[in-house]
Amino acid sequence: MTQKPRVSDSALVWERPEPSSRPAPGPLSRERIVGAALELADAEGLASVSLRKVAAALDAGPMRLYGYLSTKEELLELMVDAVYGEMVSEGPIRGAWREALRSIAHRTRQAATKHPWLIDLLVGRPHLGPNALAHLEASLAALSDTPGFGEDIDAVMQAVGTVNAYVVGALRSEASEQRATLESGMDKTQWQSATWPYIHRMIATGRFPTLARVVRDATHPAFEVVFDKGLDCVLDGIAARLKR
Repeated sequence: MTQKPRVSDSALVWERPEPSSRPAPGPLSRERIVGAALELADAEGLASVSLRKVAAALDAGPMRLYGYLSTKEELLELMVDAVYGEMVSEGPIRGAWREALRSIAHRTRQAATKHPWLIDLLVGRPHLGPNALAHLEASLAALSDTPGFGEDIDAVMQAVGTVNAYVVGALRSEASEQRATLESGMDKTQWQSATWPYIHRMIATGRFPTLARVVRDATHPAFEVVFDKGLDCVLDGIAARLKR
């Protein structure tokens, strides 16, 4: 006869009780574990996060952590939810729909700026932690009572999802540039200078007239300016759809 898993074994980490507190060799909690993991990820990157390193930072044996979480994946979920908690703590999302969606986008960008590793985890299935759900609830609620969306919850979800998809894509592009800088030892300006002779020779062939215009006339603004201009394009598209 197959033994059914105990509730404590099968429940998601959000609903699983923590072990009884132990005063020695040092008190632990999920909050302390996640705090140590956040500090490690912020300082050294996501690849540096392991249960062993987090345990060492807390002066505890790795096996003690398994009383609070079962896998590294659960630790990553707890870390993401802690960042969502920071976003929720900024207060209600206010304003008309454009202002609300812009606020959502900038909160995510600010969180990713503070925690560069975050963007690698904002993909795949939705996060289900209590703070992630609170942020999603606030995002949807900010639009659900806004003129233009009415009772159409599908339109609300489409708008929020579209903005989030844009934000993740834009932030991944920015993160890729930062990663390239670290790996190559050259920032964007230095890399452009190093590759310019080749680009100049290719443009001189006359085969790339539009790229020549980009090099000659484009302003190449900073990431934050590019982010806002791209966000305006997304919001303009949502506005045009609402008018229909």
